[in-house]
Amino acid sequence: MKISTKGRYALRIMIDLAINNDGRFIPLKDIAKRQEISNKYLEQIISLLNKVGFLESSRGYTGGYRLMKNPSEYSVGDILRATEGELAPIYCLTEQGVCNRKQDCKTYSFWKGLDNVISDYINGKTLEDLIK
Repeated sequence: MKISTKGRYALRIMIDLAINNDGRFIPLKDIAKRQEISNKYLEQIISLLNKVGFLESSRGYTGGYRLMKNPSEYSVGDILRATEGELAPIYCLTEQGVCNRKQDCKTYSFWKGLDNVISDYINGKTLEDLIK
């Protein structure tokens, strides 16, 4: 499993929004400047985060984005899945993965164990943990 820039930047964006939260909406250009991410790429990532309900947006002169919840209510796993999709280390552990050999596979339990360790770790960390 490899996390793309989309997933890594999503975490940086969410941290930026959490750290700079003063109740007002934060303009996209401010986030882009602080995080050194192009506006165009930032818009794509923000769109994914907005689509899953992580952000609140406002248009106009004082518009921008802010978190819908407290940083402690966002797991790293949820943020990564919103931008990366499935995080399973192998295809047969995904929802789409159908394996006729699962019952006889000598490596299935190993991959399942790895998937559990990864999931437990990323689901056990929150945005607030990353800020600290």
